[in-house]
Amino acid sequence: MTDRRVHPWLFLVLVLPFGVMSGYAAVTLAYQLKMAGVTVAAIAALVALSILPQTWKFLWAPIVDITLNQKKWYVISCILSAVGIGVTGFFPATKAGLAALSTVVFVGSVATTFLAMSIESMIAHCTPDELRGRVSGWYQAGNLGGYGIGGGLALFLAQHFNSPQLASTITGALCLLCCLALLGVPTPTRLPHQGSVWRDVWVTVKDVWQVMRRRTGILAFILCFLPIGSGAAPFASIAPEWSASADTVALVSGVMGGVISALGCLCGGWICDRMHRQWAYVWFGLCQAAAGISMALFPRSHEMFIFWTLIYTFTSGLAYAAFSAFVLEAIGKGAAATKYNALASLSNVPIWYMTSLDGWTHDRWNSTRMFFIEAGLAISAAIVFSILVKFLWPAREPSSANVQPAGAPLAD
Repeated sequence: MTDRRVHPWLFLVLVLPFGVMSGYAAVTLAYQLKMAGVTVAAIAALVALSILPQTWKFLWAPIVDITLNQKKWYVISCILSAVGIGVTGFFPATKAGLAALSTVVFVGSVATTFLAMSIESMIAHCTPDELRGRVSGWYQAGNLGGYGIGGGLALFLAQHFNSPQLASTITGALCLLCCLALLGVPTPTRLPHQGSVWRDVWVTVKDVWQVMRRRTGILAFILCFLPIGSGAAPFASIAPEWSASADTVALVSGVMGGVISALGCLCGGWICDRMHRQWAYVWFGLCQAAAGISMALFPRSHEMFIFWTLIYTFTSGLAYAAFSAFVLEAIGKGAAATKYNALASLSNVPIWYMTSLDGWTHDRWNSTRMFFIEAGLAISAAIVFSILVKFLWPAREPSSANVQPAGAPLAD
């Protein structure tokens, strides 16, 4: 750990490429494929494929903890992510190009896992416990803000310049500029080298086990797997049902959506430093469920699409900030990249299966049932978590912030 205090906005800048890759797939490509006649289910499958590496990234997270350092990993992964985004525009957004696009999106998503791991390790080592909610808000604001840039800006450029190649190249180049923010962040102390790679891995595994032994860690793992606060609704794909144009999608699912979700993240981070972070996540997820039900029930018009999409997006920001806050609270320091991503991988499982489920239920029935099923699962998840907390693990324990995980280095 370092004594140097890092301003949270730097983490916002650093994580932008991660969000850009997600937004490019879920907004820009989704809308272009829909306009080319590709089904919502097929589009949802591509978006779900972009999420898939995020569900398994804990398997390679120890690489970041035991090799190189966080800054080197960030630069390497940022370059690969930017190249992946840039290459995407050179394949046709049609049914014929779907296989190639899926491959590029998948590989790019793998690269972003290393980018996120390096940042999460820096955050865990540079942030005191009392500010973890605030820092989580800034971090997820960059994630969702990048989603808006990758989706909205790229779609706007592609539509108005009639050149997906130009759009993807510019978007990828902007990602590379984020490396400059590393100048304001110190390099945290890594886990002490144990003499061999296998011993380093074993210390890392023990560090993760220490989290799992505590009540806070167990409940955090369970909460990550539940289908709540996933923000999986495919707005870009269903926009034509509300008579929303490409410019509207670029605005509300892209740039404006990025701003609104970032505000949600900052608000959520502020709230999480003032209440129980896991329960904040549950309540924010229920707010998102209410937004989805409202969108399904209100008249389908251009104005209603804008309004309810932005409300839903704001609740996504709240939930994402709460997620990072309760995870950082649970993991402490030590092998931070591995521990954070063990939880983050689980949290991407419900995003992955809810994205696929939303696409399937939409094509099987309609968007109204899609929103009701999504909300019903969120409410059920909240009930399950309440039962677990009240009856299975009712005892209290000291905050994880006061527990030094196994293998964690001492502060400098």
